[in-house]
Amino acid sequence: MTSTAQPPTPRAREAHPDHLGHVIFITAAAAMGGFLFGYDSSVINGATVAIQHRFDVDANLLGWIIATALLGCAVGAAVAGRVADRIGRIRVMQIASVLFAASAVGSALPFAAWDLTVWRLIGGIGIGMASVIGPAYIAEVAPPAYRGRLASFQQAAIVIGIAVSQLVNWGILNMADGDQRGKIAGLEAWQWMLGVMVVPAVLYGLLSLAIPESPRFLISVGRDTEARKVLADVEGKDVDLDQRIAQIKLGMDREHKSTFKDLLGGRGGFLPIIWIGIGLSVFQQLVGINVIFYYSNQLWQSIGKDPSSSFLYSFETSIVNIVGTVIAMVLVDRIGRKPLALMGSAGMAAALFTMAWAFSYRSGSGDDVSLPHAQGLVAIIAANAFVLFFAFSWGVVVWVLLGEIFPNRIRAAGLGVAASAQWLANFAITKTFPSMSEWSLSGSYVIYGAFAALSIPFVLKFVKETKGKTLEEMG
Repeated sequence: MTSTAQPPTPRAREAHPDHLGHVIFITAAAAMGGFLFGYDSSVINGATVAIQHRFDVDANLLGWIIATALLGCAVGAAVAGRVADRIGRIRVMQIASVLFAASAVGSALPFAAWDLTVWRLIGGIGIGMASVIGPAYIAEVAPPAYRGRLASFQQAAIVIGIAVSQLVNWGILNMADGDQRGKIAGLEAWQWMLGVMVVPAVLYGLLSLAIPESPRFLISVGRDTEARKVLADVEGKDVDLDQRIAQIKLGMDREHKSTFKDLLGGRGGFLPIIWIGIGLSVFQQLVGINVIFYYSNQLWQSIGKDPSSSFLYSFETSIVNIVGTVIAMVLVDRIGRKPLALMGSAGMAAALFTMAWAFSYRSGSGDDVSLPHAQGLVAIIAANAFVLFFAFSWGVVVWVLLGEIFPNRIRAAGLGVAASAQWLANFAITKTFPSMSEWSLSGSYVIYGAFAALSIPFVLKFVKETKGKTLEEMG
């Protein structure tokens, strides 16, 4: 099948929806999967000490309990693209919602460490599916002129999820008189922390019922009339809808329906664009950002801060995270993706090496450890600087680029592979940190800083700017 569709006109690139608020609602609903990821990432932070004591596990086993969810995320991310191409983006969101809700209930009521691990694995599958389908869906419904800012909603939802979970954890901890194992209505505080996750999971499922299917999926299954209506809603009635549909079809008709084999090619196994996506995903995690959110309470307690203070420091970091994300949302469509990534890499490297220097002054052992006042202050400032640089750069830019860089025919599958790599890298960092911190907390941050520095030549050489282009132009 051939098409005479013309290249996208400047008017198509600058399309403005008649009801921008409706497009924002659609985007926010799809990004709710990011909220679940952020919430889960941080909620477990408030429960790690209690879990370790409740099930009497060492640092290695605690790392497995925390990080197993990320293996589930890798599985969910790997299958989400293929499933979405078969049954639609909305159905995948609903499946993810059910899996995460079940995980929340099971994680709150475990009878053994392995039981808790299994429930976290199930929840991880749901989060992994949501992590792929959110950026893919947003990229497919967002007008090109707004796509960077709207794609930023995914990271905004993640950081808001982190902040909300910390507030909820703080409230539950206060109800339990500051004891993670204190009883509230027959359950320990940490069980309530994990169980409350069922609320955002159900909300995600309900919101998915209120948004339209992706126009590109609708066209792929022959539902052009429905696709036309969605395009009119999200890009505006002044856009030549016939041309837009023809343009989308042309992008799809150039190749057969994607399979995993379509991602393969060349000496490196995958197509070059897939390797770029994998590189972006892996570097985003190897800088150690999730150490801050999974283990920050333990981190601050390890340098002499009491539990209540450590919660406050963690919440302060989440506020910095939100501020950085807002900065990125303002700048990503103005100065572009690549400049933000480069600025962030340089800033993260400097902050991480500074943290390594500060933590090298840690003294004591076991529960009796501390930093000199000056180095402790530097560590806190550097940690917040690291989060700020990450938030306004790689935190947002990677999700934006992953929704943009792949051609239409392999977008969902390519995003799935890249997201799986991201979760595996996240797993490696999360699993190894407890043992690495016992080996050398300072050395750990030197390694993370080195990865931040290495991301600079990677971006310069391999990442192309995508600001202002339609998805079809990039295909």
